[in-house]
Amino acid sequence: MINGFTDTGIKCQIYPESNPDYVLSIEAKLMTIRYTFVPVLLLIFLPSIYAAGQKRAPRFEDYPARQTYKRKNHALILTRENRMFRTKLREAAGEKPNFAGHYIVAIWGCGTSCVTGAIIDAATGRVFSLPFSVCCWESTKDDFEPVEFDLNSTLIAFNGARAEKEGDVATHFYKFENDKLIFLKSVKAPG
Repeated sequence: MINGFTDTGIKCQIYPESNPDYVLSIEAKLMTIRYTFVPVLLLIFLPSIYAAGQKRAPRFEDYPARQTYKRKNHALILTRENRMFRTKLREAAGEKPNFAGHYIVAIWGCGTSCVTGAIIDAATGRVFSLPFSVCCWESTKDDFEPVEFDLNSTLIAFNGARAEKEGDVATHFYKFENDKLIFLKSVKAPG
C-alpha cells in the first residue's frame, strides 16, 4: 500500500496489483459477493420461478401413453356395480380406443349439465367407473367438452364441479395409471 496526496491535497491510498494483500482483498470481496449476494437473489427469485411452473396446467404431451392398441376389443366384463349402465358400456366397447393407448372413455348424461361415465380397457374388457360426476361447468363455447382426453396420453381433464360439490368448479387434472385415476391438480378459470 502506498500512501500519497493528490493535486487537491486529498489523501489517497494506492493498492498496486503486485501487492499480495491487494489480491487477497479482491478475492475476499468476490467470495463475499458469491456466497452472500447470489443466495439472497435465489431466495428472492426462486419462489416466483417455482410458482410460475406450478400455475401451468398439465398438457396431454406431458403424459404420453406407452402404446396404442390395434387388435379387436376384448368382450366387455360387467360387474354388479356397472351393470346398471350396460347399454352405454356395450355401445362404447364397440368403439376404437380413444384414451391412454388402449382405453375407451365412455361419457353419458346424468342430468342437466351433468355427466358421468367409465373407462373401458379394450385389451381386457374391464370397466372402471369414474369416481364422480362432473357438473356445473361455466363454459358457453361450442366446442366445450366436460371431459377431455386423448388417445396418446394418460392425462384426463374434468371441467366443472366434481360430484356436484359447491365451490369445486375448475379444470381437474388426473392421470390414469395402474387402472386408477391419480389426482394431479385443479386449475380455476381466471376471473
